[in-house]
Amino acid sequence: MTTTNPGLSRRRFLALSGTAVGGALAVGCSPASSTNTPAAGSSTGSAAKGTVTVMSQSGEFGPKEAKAASQALGVTVKTVEYDLTKLTAMLASGNPPDVVRGMGATETPYLVARQVAENLDPYFEKSTLIKADDIDPVNDVWRYDGEKQGSGPRYGFAKDYSQDCTLWYNGGLFDTAKVTRPSATTPLLLDELLEEGKKLTKRQGAKVSVYGLNPNGLGLFTQLTWLTDLAGGKLTADDLASVDFSSPEAQRALTWYLEYAKAGIGPTVLNPDPNGWDGPTFQAGRMAATLSGYWLGGLFSGDAKSAKVAGFAPAPQFDTGRRVSPCFGATGLWIPKASKNKDAAFAVLEWFMAGDPAKARATGGWGIPPLKSLQKLMPQKLPFQKQAFAVQQEEQKHFSVMSFTPYVRLDAINTVIGRELPKAIKGTTSAGQLADTLNSQINAQLADGKKRLR
Repeated sequence: MTTTNPGLSRRRFLALSGTAVGGALAVGCSPASSTNTPAAGSSTGSAAKGTVTVMSQSGEFGPKEAKAASQALGVTVKTVEYDLTKLTAMLASGNPPDVVRGMGATETPYLVARQVAENLDPYFEKSTLIKADDIDPVNDVWRYDGEKQGSGPRYGFAKDYSQDCTLWYNGGLFDTAKVTRPSATTPLLLDELLEEGKKLTKRQGAKVSVYGLNPNGLGLFTQLTWLTDLAGGKLTADDLASVDFSSPEAQRALTWYLEYAKAGIGPTVLNPDPNGWDGPTFQAGRMAATLSGYWLGGLFSGDAKSAKVAGFAPAPQFDTGRRVSPCFGATGLWIPKASKNKDAAFAVLEWFMAGDPAKARATGGWGIPPLKSLQKLMPQKLPFQKQAFAVQQEEQKHFSVMSFTPYVRLDAINTVIGRELPKAIKGTTSAGQLADTLNSQINAQLADGKKRLR
């Protein structure tokens, strides 16, 4: 299993991306990994030889993990920090990393459509560490059959994941504002959550001292896709080649978000959180509620102050009765087709996803393990951990795969939304006018991306 391709041209990869070279991939499920336990051997490790280069973030798979993998597998493992420009150049030269970090939910169709990623089904079939009946359904985001995400070959594997629209809240702030804490079993209605967010917001003069709500998640396009789905519609067409922000359901999603943004109760493109993400803001007692997913709880485990007030609740919904709790990350690893050492590359992937590193991550609470057998290791020692674990167990019943387009990168779509949204927030354009603009610009990107794939 060492077939290679001649390499993807740099110009073609960048042209197809529809975004700037320097655009970084979205953040993953955890800012750091916990792999301090002794390394365990992989089922394929004995057959693996040579050198494996892993391109990832140093906090997830860095020099420490490389050393442990080398000792466990008997191969030489090197790391390089993830960088889209460098990855593109290495792919273009036909000499890519052997293992690459990726976001399964939003990148799989894009990678497969460009014939960059290796079909890993033959490897998974032989694996003794990763069994088919033990694979969590979230890993279906790493599957793509050319038309539909969630079916077809498996092109990567998640290291952990979250259902990214679930709600963390600061119970102390809710109590102080005399707002009822969210139920652990019944999802809040989004309209109720918005009104509660207004009550929870605190201001000092013109500045917000406590955010009442942050519903931005991992990015606006995925959040608007989810909101449109909750309203009973689809933002992206079945062929994944166009979007429609003008449908009644998409308009409801846009209108809800614009009401949030105009209320000034949380971060927006006009007034971003100076911290850049919700973790430090929540820990400082300045975030009442955030749609951040289970993984954020890992941050509170070593923070007694946050652990005392943190609560977890199901993903909210509209009044349609439709309940969807998606994952927009499923950060993991994939293997380029042009890798010159795929056998050893899979041995490293398998060790990281199912060996001792995976067990250590499971106990840290930074995300849900990708193997069902490891989910019993999720932390339940502290009261907030027990509560979050119980909510998450029920929430998994409402998980579903939401297909992402193969024609452009998520970065490019979010760039358009971020550029046009301020006009609507300021009130110079309506939700309908914003929809027309987004349709025009994003559909032009999609059409160009589809044309280039032919």
